[in-house]
Amino acid sequence: MIESEGLRYTPAGLARVAFKLRHTSMQQEAGMQRQVQCDVPALALGEAAQQVSRLQPGQMVKAEGFLAQRSLKIAQLVLHIDNVTLR
Repeated sequence: MIESEGLRYTPAGLARVAFKLRHTSMQQEAGMQRQVQCDVPALALGEAAQQVSRLQPGQMVKAEGFLAQRSLKIAQLVLHIDNVTLR
């Protein structure tokens, strides 16, 4: 995790954290190794938000979830986190 907006609550009382993850890996492309790095906007709700709120910037994590667009009007992708664990 590289930055977080901090733990907040929805009007319905559900825990929510918006944050950014930095993905770094080596990938195979056209028969060659390539280093890949990108920042990914992410969102965690409920128990996953509680897990994320305890993380510190710079901690290495494994995040599991799904991609969805930010809203009906904004097509930017956001990773919705179901589970996050320390690496």
